[in-house]
Amino acid sequence: QVQLVESGGRLVQAGDSLRLSCAASGRTFSSRAMGWFRQAPGKERDFVAAINWSGGVTRYADSVKGRFTTSRDNAKNTVYLQMNSLKPEDTADYYCAAHPTGWATSPVEREYDSWGQGTQVTVSS
Repeated sequence: QVQLVESGGRLVQAGDSLRLSCAASGRTFSSRAMGWFRQAPGKERDFVAAINWSGGVTRYADSVKGRFTTSRDNAKNTVYLQMNSLKPEDTADYYCAAHPTGWATSPVEREYDSWGQGTQVTVSS
């Protein structure tokens, strides 16, 4: 397993940009696909984005496609979520997660076996 720590969440205004980071410890990070999920108050946790082990394949939820970009730097053991044109409906706790395989850009939460503690993003209108 890997240990994951998210950072970068804060209060922003609608239309702003924000970059979240997820730092991983453990030697298997570079061989694992990574996912981003979010949970809004009172709602279930939803898929946001995923990236394969090399960064060459990504997948996005329809709600963020064209606004969010995920990337990774395996030398730094870090995955990023760049969020542009933020909307109030993007307000949520954001979590990164590690998938047991390197190739699966899966939107299925239960497939991921390591999770960070989350970072809060609030978008004001």
